[in-house]
Amino acid sequence: MRIPSTSRSEPRLGAGGILAALLLTLNRFTSAYQLDPNSTSSIKSIAKSIAKDMVGMYHGDEPGQTPGLLPDPYYWWYAGAFMGTLVDYWAYTGDSQYVEITKQALLFQVGDHDDYMPINQTRTEGNDDQGFWGLTVMSAAEYNFPHPAEDQPQWLGLAQAVFNTQAARWDTEHCNGGLRWQIFQWNRGYDYKNSISQACFFALGARLALFTGNSSYADWADRTWDWMEAVEFIDPKSWYVYDGAHIGNNCTKLVPYQFSYNAGGMILGAAAMYNFTESQVWKDRLDNLLVGAKVFFSGPEKNIMTEVACEPVKLCNLDQKSFKAYLSRWLAVTTQWAPHTRDTIMPLLRASAVAATDKCTGGDNNRMCSLYWTKDKFEGEVTIGQQMAALEVTLACMIQDRPAPLTKDTGGTSKANPGGGAEDVGRTTPDLDYKPLPAGDKAGAAIITILILAGLLAGMFWIFFDETSDSGPVDQFRSFGSSAAAVVAALAAGGGAAAVLGHKKDKKDINEKNAAVFATSSNGSSQENTNSLVTNDAPAGVTNQSQGQHRRVSSMPLGWPQNPAMRGSTLYDSDGIYPASASARQSRGDWAVGGIGESSSAAGSSAGGNRSYTQQENATGDTTPGTEEPGLSHDTNSKSAAHTAEVGVSQREAPGAIGVAQ
Repeated sequence: MRIPSTSRSEPRLGAGGILAALLLTLNRFTSAYQLDPNSTSSIKSIAKSIAKDMVGMYHGDEPGQTPGLLPDPYYWWYAGAFMGTLVDYWAYTGDSQYVEITKQALLFQVGDHDDYMPINQTRTEGNDDQGFWGLTVMSAAEYNFPHPAEDQPQWLGLAQAVFNTQAARWDTEHCNGGLRWQIFQWNRGYDYKNSISQACFFALGARLALFTGNSSYADWADRTWDWMEAVEFIDPKSWYVYDGAHIGNNCTKLVPYQFSYNAGGMILGAAAMYNFTESQVWKDRLDNLLVGAKVFFSGPEKNIMTEVACEPVKLCNLDQKSFKAYLSRWLAVTTQWAPHTRDTIMPLLRASAVAATDKCTGGDNNRMCSLYWTKDKFEGEVTIGQQMAALEVTLACMIQDRPAPLTKDTGGTSKANPGGGAEDVGRTTPDLDYKPLPAGDKAGAAIITILILAGLLAGMFWIFFDETSDSGPVDQFRSFGSSAAAVVAALAAGGGAAAVLGHKKDKKDINEKNAAVFATSSNGSSQENTNSLVTNDAPAGVTNQSQGQHRRVSSMPLGWPQNPAMRGSTLYDSDGIYPASASARQSRGDWAVGGIGESSSAAGSSAGGNRSYTQQENATGDTTPGTEEPGLSHDTNSKSAAHTAEVGVSQREAPGAIGVAQ
């Protein structure tokens, strides 16, 4: 709309025109959504808009892209959670426009053995990552999400395969039980046992028990709960769920940060177990967890969902910005498995949904959702996780209109695969299946290898050939034997020393993906304080500081022929005149490299002070080890000390950055 000019040739704006212009200007700062949490039409309309903006940030269904992956910097687990939101969106609204891209993604990422362990994710996949994909296909089974083709793995079978592979990783050697954060030893966090890995496994087992009626799954859920209580990841007094602990101190030193998805996962599993067993024990556990979860609700009425570990200090990382999506999702389902919780949960979800949608005024379209639901306006950046959280809490407002999750006895039709994941059970290294090389490739590799070796040999001869020597190439080549023997001996000695040093060190496995995970840990644990992805397969205890030093006695190459004539031919004076005379060197006191048949009279400083060792010769021309000159400092490496000091910083100095799933 053009605002009329105020020139004399045109009429001035009237009061109505000014008001209209102001309203247009202020529209950018007003809420894009006015949610009525009690109106199904309002909920569906707003959910549809939020879902559209969320899916607009996913490109895995586009040509040249990988189905099931979000763009960088989002991790693989994030995509599994994202697909879970799309499954929920279909189940709540009946809108099927995203069904095909969801099915495509869920089936593309199953891996070679249909258990969500794709080889191309071995550098980032942990138990919690795999668990999120497992929980998503479990929801697909419970909602009768459109089934895959007959020749494809089925939703229930995929969930069972994930569970089977994780049950085999239950680690009683350290902390008397529990799952490690990581699956593979080279990923950061392999020495850490975190609550979200246990929560995913616990909830998946409880839901499988409820869906299939098989109490073996419930037994594992019981075991997981008992272990969480034993190590006090669940506080026995406050019922807070803490993030985890390192195995180096036997899981006795807790990382006390609280994230909403840890509590949400345990609440979800407890609700399923209560529905499965109908026991007072599980009802009490569920009710107590809900009391502890009140810590995640703030605002004047203490009813607005907040990520308390990082939001107040504005330090939430990309992962943490999505956590409220999972608490919203799992609290909603809890009201169906444990109807007595509705009066506690639904007022919190409705108030949070109104607050969340009220802040969806960001981005270029002025309707992207904010992380901070207790603020007066949109703040921060636009992320997929924030869209997921706003969508999940909005959908939760119509949970009472949806049937409870199905089981095989109430209409669930997804096919089972009780033995799924058997190929990956107990696996600690990727299952790499390399195809045999064709004959042509083998021949090409052989030719290239021969050419490289020939080039190396020619280069070595060129380096050791002395064009200033009176000896011909053949004689010099013959004398090269002593040099080669010296090199071989030096390499053998060095290899032996390295083997001894390596044998004496305990293995220490460095940890994963999400980084910003550890600011400190116990002995034997690794730490990282960045969000960069690091893979480190070095043995534990290895530092940047040199364990020993080999100091050469001259500036000649290692293994230089012990031939006095050849050694003497390399002597130059300080002015570059060749050869340097003994008298010239003696007048300068330059004895750093002795001449033929000469001996140094003292270990004085060489000219310029740029040599740290002197070398002496006897009458036969043999050299004796030099003596380090006084006043010259050793070249030590201080980086290791700095690194050691850095990783010793207490975790409590990095609020909101502990135990995150990447």
